[in-house]
Amino acid sequence: MPSRGSGPDTLLVGLDAACEPVLDRLFDAGADLPHLRAILDDGASGPLESQVPPWTASAWPSLYTGTNPGKHGVFGFLDFDGYDWDVVNATDVRERALWELLDSQGLSSVVVNVPVTHPPREFDGALVPGYVAPDDPACHPAGLLREVREAIGEYRVYPRHTGGSETTTTEKVAEYRDTIEMRGDAFRYLEDRFAPDFGFVEFQATDTVFHECPGDFDAVRAVYEAVDEQIGAILDACDPGTVVVASDHGIGEYTGYDVRLNTLLRDAGFTETARGGRGMPSWDVIRDEQFLDDGSGDEGDERDSDSSAGGPNDSETNLLERAMETAARAGVTSQRVGRVLERLGLAEVVVRHVPKGMIRAGTEQVDFPASQAYARSHIECGIRLNVAGREPDGVVPREEYDAVREAIIDLLSDLETPDGKPAFDDVARREAYFEGGEAERAVDVVVVPRAFDQFLSTQLRETAFGPPTEPYNHKRDGLIAATGEGIDDGASLAGAHLFDVAPTVLATLGLARGEHMDGDVLALVESMGERAYPELDERDREATDERAVEQRLSDLGYL
Repeated sequence: MPSRGSGPDTLLVGLDAACEPVLDRLFDAGADLPHLRAILDDGASGPLESQVPPWTASAWPSLYTGTNPGKHGVFGFLDFDGYDWDVVNATDVRERALWELLDSQGLSSVVVNVPVTHPPREFDGALVPGYVAPDDPACHPAGLLREVREAIGEYRVYPRHTGGSETTTTEKVAEYRDTIEMRGDAFRYLEDRFAPDFGFVEFQATDTVFHECPGDFDAVRAVYEAVDEQIGAILDACDPGTVVVASDHGIGEYTGYDVRLNTLLRDAGFTETARGGRGMPSWDVIRDEQFLDDGSGDEGDERDSDSSAGGPNDSETNLLERAMETAARAGVTSQRVGRVLERLGLAEVVVRHVPKGMIRAGTEQVDFPASQAYARSHIECGIRLNVAGREPDGVVPREEYDAVREAIIDLLSDLETPDGKPAFDDVARREAYFEGGEAERAVDVVVVPRAFDQFLSTQLRETAFGPPTEPYNHKRDGLIAATGEGIDDGASLAGAHLFDVAPTVLATLGLARGEHMDGDVLALVESMGERAYPELDERDREATDERAVEQRLSDLGYL
């Protein structure tokens, strides 16, 4: 095992959505990133292929467990129970995290801001949770958050702003920089306080800036420079033996189409819809800049129009909603109204004054119990079947499951976008992507958009294709880099995969790969062989009851 110096033997720096195209552009533009440049220049680096789906809530557990979602059990931001849902949390993760494996071998860890780590389990060390935790999360050990705030000042999981159009880019960037500094300050304090063998700090703003400031390269540059500054401060203060930088996925511009899965399924007779009433919405968020969508979850999750901006009062809103429900039953849905308003150039004006509850009331919605199949969340990259005996009101008999699934695969496999190109790189049974005890919780049909340049949408519209909902979104290739003790800086990283990060980190600490892991030790460090680690003790799932978390995910287009 490496000899311990003044800091952790291994430091893992997580950069959400970091990838070579982004860093190359930053370097070419002269961005002030001396510490990231030194790590890449002095060590080994290359693309890191992400999993399907390449999204934060599922990908980070894959990275820190070394297993596919079929084993660890998190497939997106939402956990589905029948037709109901809840935001995922650490109790959904059914495999041991790196720091828990290290604890079983007598090593300690400090973990700061890693997504899907709330509520934390006990281990030797300290953990401050990251994304999908509430803003005042339970930490480990108990009372740690209060201690951190007393030591460094303010600490927040999320920036203060909501991500809406009322916040300027300048204000957003200032908030990003503040939270980035909080991550660095917290990690340095806890590293000094606990003297861990392993450190893991994650920076989320490198992803968020693309969703909230699309196309603004100056904002991206400001975020990365702030992150680089904190990496440098951590390296100076902690002096780790080995440094590994890894991301959960990449990010880039989307130049393809929205591919509306529920529209395709509806037109083929697999998805039933309802007009008017509360119905069963498809959980695509109603975005500020977008007049039309499928609806949202609970109406309390939405930011209703403010009457001070000219919107109706409560009684008028209720009357308008009832009128819109009646119109929708007659076929005058808000999608159809929106198309007319768009042609007249009035959509942006109307959306500022019409209550979103009224739009939702008039929207054609997926009727989940009546449908054979549907897309629940674009982040899942797939389609779920409504199976008798599995879902509460399932309509697909179990003996017809394979036939219905194959019919959907056949429907989508040869689909082309309006420019004559394939819509998808792959349409497959879930078994092709997920393996393990939790695999049955995955989508039944996996849909991989072509080059992740097509945006999978759950929207119901008249046509199956449209402009991409978001101009920037996730790509398959992220980044890995490593430098320091025991690292072969000339090693090839060809074929490096997200699942390889955890076994590689174990090897840097002189520990064997877990035999349960799906990844392998990368060539940049000597493998210590393979062994069994203690299995995770069962614990009951805890529901996420935090509206602020749901709103934050909604603002970023994840719900």
